[in-house]
Amino acid sequence: MTSTIPAVDNRPADGSALQAVLLDMDGTLVDTEGFWWDAEVEVFAEMGHYLDEAHREVVVGGPMTRSLGHLISVTGTNATLAELSALINRRFTQLIGRGVPLMPGARRLLTELGAHGVPTALVSASHRHIIDSVLRSLGPENFALSIAGDEVARTKPHPEPYLVAAARLGADPARCVVIEDAPTGVTAAEAAGCRVVAVPSIAPIESAPGRSVVRSLEHIDLTFLRSLITAVH
Repeated sequence: MTSTIPAVDNRPADGSALQAVLLDMDGTLVDTEGFWWDAEVEVFAEMGHYLDEAHREVVVGGPMTRSLGHLISVTGTNATLAELSALINRRFTQLIGRGVPLMPGARRLLTELGAHGVPTALVSASHRHIIDSVLRSLGPENFALSIAGDEVARTKPHPEPYLVAAARLGADPARCVVIEDAPTGVTAAEAAGCRVVAVPSIAPIESAPGRSVVRSLEHIDLTFLRSLITAVH
């Protein structure tokens, strides 16, 4: 599936080296990771399999193929990947139907980026119908475009989603900052050549060259994001 959203070129006109901010969704902007885990636990329980909490860190933040591959392996279920994916997506959609909570600082950060005309993209491994549901809580007006996991050939941890987002914004990946909460997303963003700000949700993420780690979105503002680009250009 390909996105029907056209490319846009609305880079800031103020001379800033920062050309775009690319944001992950689940666990970064909205607190949905618990909903995913609940959906997986409920679906597997209905099949007679108990999911120990220890598996939660393994499956968080990655593509469903990887997460379900792990859960199929540990439970020995006879259900196929396609069957489980459909069931869990359906259950997750039901759980988030009434809205999802935003992470602390998310609304303020999106408002600040919008007020200064900084192009933003929502880049998620979730499927399009889930992104569209969550956008009702986030506000679609806060993003120039969004990239869903079922709209690219290879999703995170492959760099394609972030490379596609940067290209459609007319931005150089090296002048984009990515905000992520999970190791798979960080891997994807760094492979795309972007600067990364990690806000770990469940799985720990260490600092590294070209990567900043903060405790919350409340520690991120436009001045900080611009400094990450100007420091290396």
